[in-house]
Amino acid sequence: MIGVLGGMGPLATVDFFAKVVAATPAKDDAGHVPLLIHSDPRIPGRPAALLHGGPSPLPALIAARDRLIAAGAQGLVMACNTAHYWHAALREGCALPFPSIVDVACDAALLRFGAGARIGLVATRATLATGLFNSALQSRGLSWVATRQSALDDWVLPAIAMVKAGKTAQAGPMLAQAITQMQSDGANGIILACTEAPMALEHANPAVQDICLDSTQALAQATVAMWQQLQNQTHKDVRHV
Repeated sequence: MIGVLGGMGPLATVDFFAKVVAATPAKDDAGHVPLLIHSDPRIPGRPAALLHGGPSPLPALIAARDRLIAAGAQGLVMACNTAHYWHAALREGCALPFPSIVDVACDAALLRFGAGARIGLVATRATLATGLFNSALQSRGLSWVATRQSALDDWVLPAIAMVKAGKTAQAGPMLAQAITQMQSDGANGIILACTEAPMALEHANPAVQDICLDSTQALAQATVAMWQQLQNQTHKDVRHV
């Protein structure tokens, strides 16, 4: 099984689950990736911890990680971008494969937009303020386009809040405006670096969708690949017994 640290927020976890199912080349039920989903919306707020001195989510994340491992998880993923600020701490003492949504999204951005591309980020203020994606983009020969403060305040953050409240249809036009502005500021591609963002853009203009890379989708594909690798390793070990 693959353990999923979720609930940040709940709809984003549902979206991740659906994308894993869609990305799996299964012929029947048994061919799908077995997931053990820990969806706890009570995990302390990540932006509040990073920006305003709120309670750290790390103890709750460690507890969730350990619960998944004790339940039999063979690999881990975390369906939240901002929570990846603590990804390195969660990997300490953890022997399981645990791909980062930041790394897999940036790998996908390089493949899709090409070296030298300028990338805009649809993300929380905390993700942007901590530079969570900056070094990962830079190491791949990509650069980033700074999000205008007005776009963050007027469009991005309100749209994320609407999705968390279940108002995805109202959030879409707001995010589309932010993305259009990033394009006008020179972005060649956009990473949806918040797991709420893809749901807001489901019914957006195709031109807006075409420039966007979904970090949730990238993590879903990495999850399927991880499970396939674990299965292959198990079969190899059995053959050598």
